[in-house]
Amino acid sequence: MPAFSKSRIVGAVEIGTSKVTVLVGEVSGSRLEVIGLGEFPSRGVVKGVVVDAPAAGEATHRALVAAEQSAKARIEQIYLAQSGAHIDGFYHEASVNVGGLEGRVSQLDIDTAYGLAKSKALPQGRCIVHFLRRPFYLDGQLNPSPEEIRGDRLSVGVWHVHGDQNRIADGVHIIRNFNLPVTELVLSGLAGGNILTTAEERQHGVLVIDIGAGTTDYAYYRHGRPYVAGVVPVGGNHLTNDLSLGLRITEGQAEKMKTLHGRATIAAKDRSETVWLNGDMGIGDRRFPRMTIEQITAARVRELLEVVRKKLGNIYTPGDTLAGVVLTGGSSVLPGLDDAAARVFEVPARAGAPRVEVADKLRHPAYSTVLGLLHQGLTQQLETAAAKPAGFFGKVRQAMDSLARL
Repeated sequence: MPAFSKSRIVGAVEIGTSKVTVLVGEVSGSRLEVIGLGEFPSRGVVKGVVVDAPAAGEATHRALVAAEQSAKARIEQIYLAQSGAHIDGFYHEASVNVGGLEGRVSQLDIDTAYGLAKSKALPQGRCIVHFLRRPFYLDGQLNPSPEEIRGDRLSVGVWHVHGDQNRIADGVHIIRNFNLPVTELVLSGLAGGNILTTAEERQHGVLVIDIGAGTTDYAYYRHGRPYVAGVVPVGGNHLTNDLSLGLRITEGQAEKMKTLHGRATIAAKDRSETVWLNGDMGIGDRRFPRMTIEQITAARVRELLEVVRKKLGNIYTPGDTLAGVVLTGGSSVLPGLDDAAARVFEVPARAGAPRVEVADKLRHPAYSTVLGLLHQGLTQQLETAAAKPAGFFGKVRQAMDSLARL
C-alpha cells in the first residue's frame, strides 16, 4: 500500500437547501480520519441551487470556520457536492475496430473508444460534471477488462452528467472566495453511493436514493460501475408544503407534523384516530386525523419514487438490481420509506449505513454525502500514489499499435 510523505487536511462541503455541512478529514497513508465538523442553516439556496450568492456565501463561511475550529486545523483542499434541478444527463456510445497487434485490444483502442464516447457536444451554457463510463463490450459481449483480448469491434457507452455552468460556477466561487481550492465536483448521489454500498453490491446492481430537503439525488450501479446518476427537484420540504396546504397550518407546524406523524406508507387503520397539533391542548391547539396526515405524505413519497424510476427509464430492471435500493439523506428517516421504495422498484429496500468506522452522530443519513466526499478524497489520493508511468515495453507496444493504424 503506497504511503504519503505527510498528512493532508481535506474538506467536504455540501451547500444544501436546509443547511451547509462541512466535514474535515485528515488523509495519512491509507487512512482517513474525520477530525472536524461544521454546520450552519442554509440561506440563499432553493432546491439545491444558489439563488442568493452573498447569503449562501455567508452561511458557507460560518460552516467552514466552525469546521476548522472543530478540527483545529486549516483545510487544504475541498471536495464540493453538486445537486440541483439544473443537473441533467444523456447517454452516448462509440465503437472502434480493434487495431492492436494480432487483433488484440490495445490501450490505444480502449482510449480511442472512450474518447469518442465522451466527445458528444453539450448544449450551450452547459458543462460536464462527470463522465460515467459503463463496461466495455467486445464483439457484442460484456468484457470489463478487454485489453490484450482478441476481437474485432470494441464498444463503450458513457453517461454524461452535466449542469448549468453559471450555477456550478456560483458554488465554486463561494469556496474560492475563502482562498480554498476546489479539487473536484462530485454529484451528491455518487458521493453517497461510494460510502453506502460495497463493490459486490455495485457488481450485482444497486440503486442509491438520497432524499434531501429540496432535492433527491440518485445513482444506479450495474456491473460494478455507475450507469446513471441524476437529480429530481423534489425532497422533504415538499412533504412539508403538502401538509401545510392540506391541513391549513403553517410550514413550521407542518414540519413538526411530518416529523412526528408522517409516514411513507399508510399504517393507520382507524379513521377516527387523531393527533394534536401542538400537544398542549391549549388555545389554538387542534386535532387532525392521523390517516389524513399519512395519506398526504405517502402520496408525495410514492410520486417522488415513481419520478426516479421514470428517470431511470429502461436501463433499470429489477432483475439487474439484485442488491436492491439503498435509501439515505436527511429526509429518508420517514417511517415506511423502505416499504414504499420496495413497492415502486420491486426489489428489497433498506436504510443506508456508512461502510467505514465513524462517530455515531455521523452515521445519520444526513451526513452520507459529506462522508462520501471525504472517502472520494482518500480514494483519489491512493490511486494517484499507486499510478505508475508505462514501462519500456508498454511504451514500445503503444508505439507499435500507433504505427499499425497508419
